[in-house]
Parts: sequence; C-alpha cells; structure tokens
Amino acid sequence: MDRTLKALSLLLSYPSRALQQAMPEIGGVLASDSRLTAAARRALRPLVQALATGDLYDLEEQYVLLFDRSRTLSLNLFEHVHGESRDRGGAMVALLETYRDAGFEPVTSELPDHLPVLLEFLSARPFVETQETLADAAHILEALNARLVRRESPYAAVFASLLQLAGVAPDRAAVAELLDQPESDPNDLEALDQVWEESEVRFGPDPSAGCPASREMLARMDLPGATPCAAE
Repeated sequence: MDRTLKALSLLLSYPSRALQQAMPEIGGVLASDSRLTAAARRALRPLVQALATGDLYDLEEQYVLLFDRSRTLSLNLFEHVHGESRDRGGAMVALLETYRDAGFEPVTSELPDHLPVLLEFLSARPFVETQETLADAAHILEALNARLVRRESPYAAVFASLLQLAGVAPDRAAVAELLDQPESDPNDLEALDQVWEESEVRFGPDPSAGCPASREMLARMDLPGATPCAAE
C-alpha cells in the first residue's frame, strides 16, 4: 500500500471531522516520503495545517467553490479531456471495469474519474503503474496546479507533488490548451445548475449508502478512530 498516494487522495477529499482528526498522521506520512523533494513537502504543510485546524464550515465552503463550482478546477479528470461528449461515458465505463478487474470497488457516490478515487485505486497498484497513469494525466495535473497557484490556494501543492511522483514533464502544448479555456465563475449559480443537470448519470454506488469517500479511505489507511462503512 502506498500511504503517500492515500494521503494525497485524502487531502483532495471533501473536508470532514474525521479527516481533521487524522491530519497529524496524514501530515507525518507526507513529511517522511523521500520521493518528494524537501520543497514539495514544505509546500504541503500549509494545507495540512489548514485542514487540521481550520473551521470546518469554512473549509467545506472553500472546497465547494474551488472544485464543485469551477469546471476548470474539476477533480473529475475526464471533464478536462472529453467535456460532456459521449466519449466521456465510454471512458468512464472502461475505467470502472479496470477498477473491478483489479478487485477495487469504489464505495462512494463520486464518478470513477474523480481524482481522489483514482489515487486510492493507484495506492494499491505497483508504483510503475502509478507513474504511467499519473504521467498520462500530467498535463491535467499541471493545468490544475497552475490555476490553483493563481488563486493562491494551498491545494496547489497536492498537484505539484503528484507531478513529482509522475516523474515526467507535462506536454506544454497540452497544458496551454487547457489553460486557454476561460476560468469558471463559482458564483454563477445559473451555470452551476446546468452542470448539475448534465451530471445526472452516476457510475458509483447509491449515494444514499451514506459513506463519505474520505471516511472509507481513512479506514483503509488504518488511521486512528477511523471505522469502515457498513456498505463494504
């Protein structure tokens, strides 16, 4: 199990009390991984500190404004590749089959291409496979990193770390193409309503199962106080 990938996955999950309680150990995992440069590990500290000590409601609001209301910052990777085309649905089905063939069943209402879900899956795969997958998504990770740096968000450090683990330089032309897309306005509620209307299809388990992805991953990471969900 690659605990660093699990830790990075949790940092990108929706904030919760359980996540806050686990932040000391999550921070310790990240601080001890020599695959990341000292600068990258230092850059993660502000986010670790904010998630550990910040007001939960403020953290939730910040997360929603960044990742749920800004399509250009979506954590659903295929959003950046296929948009709302039919190709996205086919890619989603293929990814879910890849998960299941490896014995991994996401216990979450998130889509299969949701980055925290993908990172949890990769944490149980050989590192060479992880690097190949992250390398394929390097241009998306770099575009997200650049947009978050512009917003002075501490979440940018997570994407910088993932790029280091990928071990490749992202394609500049592909990054530029993504960055040419206009920034989304998180306060444009009419546009947000359209996003929800376009996102009715769900590939994961029923959301009514009541198991937040962050809680399930905390349990699988064997962190103190974390218990697995019943619907496992």
